[in-house]
Amino acid sequence: MKFLVDNALSPLIARGLREAGFEAVHVRDIGIHSASDQVIFEYARGADLTIVTADTDFGMLLALWRYPTPSVIIFRTSDKHPKAQLALLLNQVSALTDALSAGSVVVFEDTRIRVRALPIA
Repeated sequence: MKFLVDNALSPLIARGLREAGFEAVHVRDIGIHSASDQVIFEYARGADLTIVTADTDFGMLLALWRYPTPSVIIFRTSDKHPKAQLALLLNQVSALTDALSAGSVVVFEDTRIRVRALPIA
């Protein structure tokens, strides 16, 4: 599984994913940290990367365009610390592999994890 970590989250998350054996890049690493959400979305889509973000605009773009990819993981938790976000992601990624591979929006909340298959109708 490959990840693109958005500017709304720390580069520490991309580094932690790489250290855990995943392919991961932060938007800063590839020079698109100032790009629009649409550019980041299209980059992820073209490179088959799952977007990891705290920005709900990516979910809106998926609903608007009705694309089946890329998958998006959105953090909507009260704990904004990168170590906590990374731990939550690493703890759940194996259970979410099939959904993310098929195309899904995954929302991490304080008390639940919501998974919605793509495309959003």
